[in-house]
Amino acid sequence: MKLFSEPQKKPFIIAGPCLAESFELMNEVAKKLVCLSESLNFDLIFKASFDKANRSSVSSDRGLGWEKTKNWFLRIQEKYQIPVTTDIHECHQAEEVAQVCDILQIPAFLCRQTDLIQAAAKTGKMVHIKKGQFLSPSATKSLVEKIKESSPFDNRCILTERGYAFGYGDLVVDMRSFSLMAQTSALVCFDLTHSLQKPASLSSQKESGGAREFAPLLARAAIASSYVDGLFLEVHTNPEKAQSDKETQLNFIQAESLLKQVIPLWHQTRELKYEDHLFR
Repeated sequence: MKLFSEPQKKPFIIAGPCLAESFELMNEVAKKLVCLSESLNFDLIFKASFDKANRSSVSSDRGLGWEKTKNWFLRIQEKYQIPVTTDIHECHQAEEVAQVCDILQIPAFLCRQTDLIQAAAKTGKMVHIKKGQFLSPSATKSLVEKIKESSPFDNRCILTERGYAFGYGDLVVDMRSFSLMAQTSALVCFDLTHSLQKPASLSSQKESGGAREFAPLLARAAIASSYVDGLFLEVHTNPEKAQSDKETQLNFIQAESLLKQVIPLWHQTRELKYEDHLFR
């Protein structure tokens, strides 16, 4: 299945509910996103997680697992003719998930796990690495090298910025990251949703908070950098009732408003980066 327009003449959007709570939820969100991709002209990649292995509390919802949800991903893929992706946490999952998904996602906290990256790369599928909150943008070069050295396939990879740990309970986005990550030759993505998180930092906190009100600001700033090829955002029919990331997922109205702002901006600023050499 074709993942991106070649050459890239429009941005890609990786979007869907944080957790694969039900097929009905996935289907409703996918249907809305497909309509938006057609009206706003962007490449859509549908994403949901079958397992949230990194939760703030042992009592938090983790998901239903791959065996119970893999058919949901396949149905979304076939019904809407769009690529689908999900994150993997263990090496053995790479081959299993690659039987269905077009892109394998490596979670931020696992971005330096060599065996996991190699297992994903060896499937021949595109690998999407979320850059950890602890990793410098220049260090992502070694992540891309792990992919290229592990696979005989000439598949492009995606590197995603999702903010840096700032103190014990906040994240900050360094706009310089996009330029530095672009130097790896990977496609550069900005994870808007998780950059809005306020990680649980107190013993009394059982889930992460968030600052959804800054979503438009951060999205516009990232896209205006001209180095971002796509956005990652989580969309839910009713974020307040979501089983995960309820403080940062967007509802349909918010997602549509945001995308209407940034898609035209992506086209307007795309070529600006080619003037940056004048300042070096």
